[in-house]
Amino acid sequence: MLYTSKKWILPILIAVMVFPYAPFSAHADGPGVSARAAILMDQDSGRILYARNEHRPMRIASITKIMTAILAIESGKLQDRVTVSEKATKTEGSSLYLKPGEHISLNDLVYGLMLRSGNDSAVAIAEYVGGSLDGFVYMMNQKAREIGMKNTLFRNPHGLDDHDDHYSTAYDMAVLTRYAMENPQYREISSSAIYRSPQEGEKWDRVWRNKNKMLKRYPYSTGGKTGYTRLAKRTLVSTAKKDGMGLIAVTLNDPDDWEDHAVMFNWGYRTFHLASIVKKGVVDGIKLKAYKNKIEASRDFRYPLMKSEKKEVQKSVTLYQPPKGGKWKEGAIPKPIGKMKVMLGETMIADLPLYYEGKGLVKEDSKTFWSVFKDMVASLFSISSGVRHG
Repeated sequence: MLYTSKKWILPILIAVMVFPYAPFSAHADGPGVSARAAILMDQDSGRILYARNEHRPMRIASITKIMTAILAIESGKLQDRVTVSEKATKTEGSSLYLKPGEHISLNDLVYGLMLRSGNDSAVAIAEYVGGSLDGFVYMMNQKAREIGMKNTLFRNPHGLDDHDDHYSTAYDMAVLTRYAMENPQYREISSSAIYRSPQEGEKWDRVWRNKNKMLKRYPYSTGGKTGYTRLAKRTLVSTAKKDGMGLIAVTLNDPDDWEDHAVMFNWGYRTFHLASIVKKGVVDGIKLKAYKNKIEASRDFRYPLMKSEKKEVQKSVTLYQPPKGGKWKEGAIPKPIGKMKVMLGETMIADLPLYYEGKGLVKEDSKTFWSVFKDMVASLFSISSGVRHG
């Protein structure tokens, strides 16, 4: 075991704790696509498997509605009845043909938004959830900043070409989709092939079929959103899952998007496999008697790798210095008791907390974060296990 001098521990730990690691980009010959901008991203890790002009700001058309949908879902008001305004019904383009003054659930509006791509639905949602169009657009941009969409500006909830400065990037839209796919209600709506909405004052239901042809064309498709305007051209976000690996594909200004998304997915599943790097439970390779067979990872960590990358994966563990005698006093076990850092070459791809027999009862009382952090640094030592995954 390698014990690291305390004077080196402080800068190393600050770098690990303060600066989050960026999604690691793969270096592989990618699929040929006709899109002006494109990206293929692993859903769980955020790893970029393939990209082309992924940070170029461009018009995005109706894939804007992914943000509108997730904000409506997160409002907690899906069961509320919305009164449709006349302004909403006059929105141009793709429509649910809503009527002024009719009442419809917010949940149904979100289904109509995502499946039929109703622009009238987008305005009705925005007015209800945000209080006004301007209020909702503010919420959209606030959420974009919150989740790390750095090259995006929303000016409306539907993506119509009514502003010159409504734009995003392939990367940012993949980030948004990755965030949205964490929500089970969004996943259910996005993957639905058809939906029936009762219509107030009518004996027949509105029936919406999903415009996303990937749900029929690609066997592992799990959802997505289509888009088109005269200026943006064809835009598409789609998701897929095969053998436990979820992928997100985004194309902007792509005349052959259905084919390109299938090609990207097939290339991704052919080129990468989901490697099990850390398993939940006892961490192997720790020989110190006080900790042997007692240090546990709280979750599995899997990561998409090319075959040639397996030998580049390294894991190192950093733990609290154990007390004299090797036994912690009741209620004094730190939580977490340490961390496992996973490297792919020179890039950190994970920083996982570790626990002592699943326990951890450290009490901070009135201490600040930095005083607790200093205490941790003062008593830490490092175990570099040098374990390779291959």
